[in-house]
Amino acid sequence: MSLTIEAVYENGVLKPSQPLPFKEHERVQVTVESGMSRARQTAGLLRWQGDPDALDRFIMDPELDPLEGP
Repeated sequence: MSLTIEAVYENGVLKPSQPLPFKEHERVQVTVESGMSRARQTAGLLRWQGDPDALDRFIMDPELDPLEGP
C-alpha cells in the first residue's frame, strides 16, 4: 500500500497530521520529502513576478491575514 500524508517534525519525531491505518508495531517503509511552502505551491496561480521568499513573507505575515482583520 502507498500512502502520502503530511507530518510535522518535532523534537526528533515525525508526527502525522492524521491517524494512520496501521496495526501497532507494524513495520513500514518511509520516504521523506521536505514540504513546499504554500507560497511556492501557488506562485504560478497568482502570476507572481517577484521573489518567492518575499511572497512567502506576505503569505505568512499574521498582520496580512484577511481572517484576522477587523
